[in-house]
Amino acid sequence: MSNQTISLTDALHQYLLDTSLRESGELKALREETATLATANMQIAPEQGQFMALLVQLCGVKNIIEVGVYTGYSSLAMALALPEDGCLLACDISEEYTSIARRYWAKAGVSSKIDLRLAPAAETLQTLREDGAAGRFDMVFIDADKANYDKYYEHCLALLCQGGLIVVDNVLWGGSVINPDKQDEDTCAIRAFNQKLLTDQRVDISLVPIGDGLTLARKR
Repeated sequence: MSNQTISLTDALHQYLLDTSLRESGELKALREETATLATANMQIAPEQGQFMALLVQLCGVKNIIEVGVYTGYSSLAMALALPEDGCLLACDISEEYTSIARRYWAKAGVSSKIDLRLAPAAETLQTLREDGAAGRFDMVFIDADKANYDKYYEHCLALLCQGGLIVVDNVLWGGSVINPDKQDEDTCAIRAFNQKLLTDQRVDISLVPIGDGLTLARKR
């Protein structure tokens, strides 16, 4: 028994994957292709993708916003968990990386569920609000440029229905959040964001130590 989250050694992490990961062929192939890229550290952990897919199912989610697509692992995992009439609106600015995502979405048969918007996410979210989409979404996943996390959060909170869930990645930032020598823009933005959510009475929160830290915020 333990009153503190245990640390995962490489061997224990492998055991976790061996005894719990149920990864489709398309997800596995996408993860392996992404691992060959110089930017592969931007890929979420497979157990995180599976956890998020389970959240989609547990919460009965039908409409998702994703801020930050990269090569599409998280969007693919969530889209596979959506019902047939579900929709994931994906925000990104990279044609290069999302071309990989689109290829795997098609292979997995979920392209019809995903609406990719190639534009700065803040602009896309603002347009959604102006078009009257406030309260229409059940779940949000934020995993993009850290300096704009607060801006994305505020837009998405407005677009989220009551009882909806915002999921925010990289909130532990490789441990840099507790390193006083780390004062770069991204690290400072994540620290400020975490501190803000601690006292934000509009949501109920839990910071889950999976991947690089995942905050769940349920809109009251």
